[in-house]
Amino acid sequence: MKRLVWFYRSSSVSLFTLGLIVLLAGQGFRINLTPSEPLGLWRIVRPDRPILVGDMVFICPPDTAAMREARARGYLRFGLCAGWVAPLIKTVVAASGQVIEIHDDVRINGRLLPYSRVARTDGQGREMEWYDGGVVPPGTVFLYSEFPASFDSRYFGPLPMDGILGLAREVWTYAP
Repeated sequence: MKRLVWFYRSSSVSLFTLGLIVLLAGQGFRINLTPSEPLGLWRIVRPDRPILVGDMVFICPPDTAAMREARARGYLRFGLCAGWVAPLIKTVVAASGQVIEIHDDVRINGRLLPYSRVARTDGQGREMEWYDGGVVPPGTVFLYSEFPASFDSRYFGPLPMDGILGLAREVWTYAP
Protein backbone atom coordinates (compact mmCIF):
# COMPACT_ATOMS: atom_id res chain seq x y z
CA MET A 1 0.00 0.00 0.00
CA LYS A 2 2.84 2.42 0.86
CA ARG A 3 4.39 1.82 -2.55
CA LEU A 4 1.13 2.64 -4.29
CA VAL A 5 0.74 5.88 -2.30
CA TRP A 6 4.37 6.81 -3.07
CA PHE A 7 3.77 6.05 -6.77
CA TYR A 8 0.65 8.26 -6.91
CA ARG A 9 2.37 11.12 -5.10
CA SER A 10 5.49 11.03 -7.25
CA SER A 11 3.36 10.74 -10.41
CA SER A 12 1.24 13.71 -9.34
CA VAL A 13 4.30 15.85 -8.64
CA SER A 14 5.85 14.84 -11.97
CA LEU A 15 2.67 15.64 -13.93
CA PHE A 16 2.26 18.95 -12.10
CA THR A 17 5.88 19.89 -12.87
CA LEU A 18 5.52 18.91 -16.53
CA GLY A 19 2.29 20.89 -16.81
CA LEU A 20 3.93 23.93 -15.22
CA ILE A 21 6.86 23.74 -17.65
CA VAL A 22 4.50 23.50 -20.64
CA LEU A 23 2.42 26.41 -19.32
CA LEU A 24 5.49 28.60 -18.74
CA ALA A 25 6.96 27.73 -22.15
CA GLY A 26 3.69 28.76 -23.77
CA GLN A 27 4.01 32.16 -22.10
CA GLY A 28 7.55 32.70 -23.42
CA PHE A 29 9.43 31.50 -20.34
CA ARG A 30 12.60 29.46 -20.74
CA ILE A 31 14.90 27.79 -18.25
CA ASN A 32 18.58 28.39 -18.92
CA LEU A 33 20.80 25.53 -17.76
CA THR A 34 23.94 26.64 -19.62
CA PRO A 35 26.69 28.65 -17.92
CA SER A 36 26.98 31.15 -20.81
CA GLU A 37 24.44 33.37 -19.02
CA PRO A 38 23.01 33.24 -15.48
CA LEU A 39 21.20 30.00 -14.71
CA GLY A 40 17.48 30.12 -14.07
CA LEU A 41 14.21 31.38 -15.46
CA TRP A 42 14.17 33.81 -18.38
CA ARG A 43 11.41 35.24 -20.51
CA ILE A 44 11.37 35.82 -24.25
CA VAL A 45 9.95 39.30 -24.86
CA ARG A 46 8.79 40.39 -28.29
CA PRO A 47 10.73 43.56 -29.10
CA ASP A 48 8.84 46.77 -29.90
CA ARG A 49 11.86 48.09 -31.79
CA PRO A 50 14.65 46.74 -34.02
CA ILE A 51 17.26 44.49 -32.39
CA LEU A 52 20.34 46.55 -31.45
CA VAL A 53 23.96 45.87 -30.58
CA GLY A 54 23.99 45.24 -26.81
CA ASP A 55 20.65 43.41 -26.75
CA MET A 56 20.55 39.96 -25.20
CA VAL A 57 18.39 37.68 -27.33
CA PHE A 58 17.05 34.17 -27.66
CA ILE A 59 17.80 32.88 -31.15
CA CYS A 60 17.23 29.60 -32.95
CA PRO A 61 20.38 28.58 -34.79
CA PRO A 62 19.89 27.52 -38.40
CA ASP A 63 19.89 23.81 -39.21
CA THR A 64 23.34 23.67 -40.80
CA ALA A 65 26.09 21.04 -40.85
CA ALA A 66 28.09 23.12 -38.34
CA MET A 67 25.15 23.25 -35.92
CA ARG A 68 24.47 19.53 -36.31
CA GLU A 69 28.14 18.88 -35.48
CA ALA A 70 27.84 21.22 -32.47
CA ARG A 71 24.78 19.26 -31.30
CA ALA A 72 26.64 15.97 -31.73
CA ARG A 73 29.56 17.34 -29.68
CA GLY A 74 27.17 18.42 -26.92
CA TYR A 75 27.58 22.19 -27.36
CA LEU A 76 23.86 22.63 -28.03
CA ARG A 77 21.05 21.20 -25.92
CA PHE A 78 17.91 19.48 -27.15
CA GLY A 79 15.05 21.84 -27.97
CA LEU A 80 12.34 22.77 -30.42
CA CYS A 81 14.33 24.86 -32.91
CA ALA A 82 15.27 23.42 -36.32
CA GLY A 83 17.55 20.41 -35.90
CA TRP A 84 16.01 19.76 -32.48
CA VAL A 85 18.25 22.23 -30.65
CA ALA A 86 17.33 24.69 -27.91
CA PRO A 87 17.49 28.40 -28.64
CA LEU A 88 20.75 30.12 -27.77
CA ILE A 89 20.81 33.01 -25.30
CA LYS A 90 23.52 35.46 -26.38
CA THR A 91 24.32 39.16 -26.61
CA VAL A 92 24.37 40.89 -30.01
CA VAL A 93 27.83 42.48 -30.28
CA ALA A 94 27.89 43.34 -33.99
CA ALA A 95 25.34 43.91 -36.73
CA SER A 96 25.21 44.31 -40.49
CA GLY A 97 28.19 46.16 -41.95
CA GLN A 98 30.50 45.86 -38.95
CA VAL A 99 33.90 44.23 -39.48
CA ILE A 100 34.88 41.18 -37.42
CA GLU A 101 38.53 40.15 -37.06
CA ILE A 102 39.40 36.93 -35.25
CA HIS A 103 42.91 35.88 -34.30
CA ASP A 104 43.53 34.98 -30.65
CA ASP A 105 40.63 37.23 -29.70
CA VAL A 106 37.82 39.13 -31.40
CA ARG A 107 37.94 42.69 -32.71
CA ILE A 108 34.91 44.56 -33.99
CA ASN A 109 35.72 47.51 -36.24
CA GLY A 110 39.26 47.30 -34.87
CA ARG A 111 38.22 47.45 -31.19
CA LEU A 112 39.00 44.54 -28.89
CA LEU A 113 35.94 42.70 -27.56
CA PRO A 114 36.69 42.13 -23.84
CA TYR A 115 37.11 38.53 -22.65
CA SER A 116 36.91 37.26 -26.23
CA ARG A 117 39.88 34.89 -26.32
CA VAL A 118 39.20 32.14 -28.83
CA ALA A 119 39.67 28.54 -27.69
CA ARG A 120 41.82 26.25 -29.81
CA THR A 121 40.26 23.12 -28.28
CA ASP A 122 37.06 22.34 -26.43
CA GLY A 123 36.77 20.77 -22.97
CA GLN A 124 37.26 17.31 -24.49
CA GLY A 125 40.48 18.34 -26.27
CA ARG A 126 38.81 18.40 -29.71
CA GLU A 127 39.96 21.07 -32.16
CA MET A 128 37.64 24.06 -32.49
CA GLU A 129 36.88 25.67 -35.85
CA TRP A 130 36.90 29.47 -35.83
CA TYR A 131 34.86 31.88 -37.87
CA ASP A 132 37.11 33.48 -40.51
CA GLY A 133 35.86 36.98 -39.82
CA GLY A 134 34.77 39.62 -42.30
CA VAL A 135 31.92 42.04 -42.72
CA VAL A 136 28.70 41.03 -40.96
CA PRO A 137 26.23 40.42 -43.83
CA PRO A 138 22.87 42.20 -44.03
CA GLY A 139 20.15 40.53 -41.99
CA THR A 140 22.57 38.81 -39.60
CA VAL A 141 24.04 39.44 -36.15
CA PHE A 142 27.28 38.42 -34.44
CA LEU A 143 26.57 36.89 -31.02
CA TYR A 144 28.75 36.57 -27.94
CA SER A 145 28.94 35.61 -24.28
CA GLU A 146 31.78 36.50 -21.90
CA PHE A 147 31.79 32.94 -20.54
CA PRO A 148 35.15 31.50 -21.73
CA ALA A 149 33.67 28.21 -22.98
CA SER A 150 30.66 29.80 -24.70
CA PHE A 151 29.78 28.41 -28.12
CA ASP A 152 28.99 31.63 -29.96
CA SER A 153 29.72 33.49 -33.19
CA ARG A 154 33.47 33.24 -32.60
CA TYR A 155 33.04 29.68 -33.85
CA PHE A 156 30.00 29.67 -36.15
CA GLY A 157 29.88 33.25 -37.45
CA PRO A 158 26.90 35.58 -37.75
CA LEU A 159 23.39 34.13 -37.55
CA PRO A 160 20.28 35.23 -39.47
CA MET A 161 18.15 37.74 -37.57
CA ASP A 162 14.99 35.89 -38.62
CA GLY A 163 15.96 33.22 -36.06
CA ILE A 164 15.62 35.71 -33.20
CA LEU A 165 12.71 34.71 -30.97
CA GLY A 166 12.88 37.88 -28.88
CA LEU A 167 14.77 39.78 -26.22
CA ALA A 168 15.98 37.81 -23.20
CA ARG A 169 14.76 39.13 -19.86
CA GLU A 170 15.81 37.68 -16.52
CA VAL A 171 12.96 36.57 -14.28
CA TRP A 172 14.70 34.58 -11.57
CA THR A 173 18.36 33.74 -12.11
CA TYR A 174 21.50 32.70 -10.31
CA ALA A 175 25.01 33.52 -11.49
CA PRO A 176 27.43 31.00 -9.94
